[in-house]
Amino acid sequence: MYEWIIVGGGIHGCTITNFLIKTGQYGTRDIRIIDRYKEPMTNWKKNTSLISMPYLRSPSVHHIDVDPFSLEKFAKESQCGDAFYGTYDRPSLHLFNDHCDTIFEEINIREMWIQGEVTQIKKKQFHWEIENRNGEIVKSKNIVLAISISDQPVIPKWGQLLFQESDNVFHVYDNLEVDKLKSMKYPVTIIGAGITAAHLAIKLSKNFPRNVTMLKRHPFRIHSFDSDPGWLGPKYLNFYDNMTDYEKRRNLIVDARNKGSIPRELYHQLRYLEKNKIINIQNGEVEKAEKKYQNIQMHLTNGERIATGSIIFATGFSPHLPKHNWLSKLINHENLRCAKCGYPVVTRSLQWCDHLYVSGPLAELEIGPVARNIAGARKAAERIVASISQ
Repeated sequence: MYEWIIVGGGIHGCTITNFLIKTGQYGTRDIRIIDRYKEPMTNWKKNTSLISMPYLRSPSVHHIDVDPFSLEKFAKESQCGDAFYGTYDRPSLHLFNDHCDTIFEEINIREMWIQGEVTQIKKKQFHWEIENRNGEIVKSKNIVLAISISDQPVIPKWGQLLFQESDNVFHVYDNLEVDKLKSMKYPVTIIGAGITAAHLAIKLSKNFPRNVTMLKRHPFRIHSFDSDPGWLGPKYLNFYDNMTDYEKRRNLIVDARNKGSIPRELYHQLRYLEKNKIINIQNGEVEKAEKKYQNIQMHLTNGERIATGSIIFATGFSPHLPKHNWLSKLINHENLRCAKCGYPVVTRSLQWCDHLYVSGPLAELEIGPVARNIAGARKAAERIVASISQ
């Protein structure tokens, strides 16, 4: 039997694992991570590589290690010349990933790795039993659910049939691979206005100059971060923590997120490409789309029509509770408390019930708007470790 099972090997699961070990509470033999992929943070690395994101949006103190200045120290030791960007010292993706890989080696994370998919979680008298798709059962005193919503891509209604039937319609984080980006049929239309759409437009402008359109429903929203930094500390969290109405908390989270926004330097890059006619940027909303001859024709609500060879949706993920059968069964069987929005109501230590913890989206009604981010992973790890140290 293990002390901890972490369900999910992304940034959140890896951060919590690192904190559990480096704070001296547990060793490698006490913890196991269950994840569908063979390597830690596979989804993160694939997605950020796909859009060629050069720098993270978050500052240098947001990473997976315990010491807030660990990444800065690592950069100095590595003598990385272009390690950080801008006022907030945003780290390069290469530096961030190298730092993570170094930590994985330090804590021997691969010795704790179980590749598999959870199909059932059962509460026994003094422990939990977690069953994998291959029938393997592992037992643990504690569980952390560190799962994301990345399996829930949003496809607008007008594009759903095309997405299912066309070989040239993609969601950037669902059915798109790096190799496909180089060979897709052009012209290419990117649907979206946020940071993913921006990075993708810049990348594709090199492959298909003058054949990339960024189609968005609203003007650019320019923000340094995806929520106000005040949500990291008492400026906003004191008020939030005192709020007992979880429906109001959900509304605050929705209002606080700078959805579909981009930092200023990306805005300037896009405008430069537009000015030089390398990409086309257009405001408009699609009413319907259809295959016509060898292309796809989109009909906008303003009466315009756009013919395109390929469509890439950069439209984010559904915010609903992750749709896993095992999660629904666990909620029902253990009578776990959920708010009206379907998300967990947990304690300050992020316990949904005794010895069952959450992180990431599942923790956002407690952590607040930053819960899904790297900062949220750190906050979750800090709370969980603090609760078991008492």
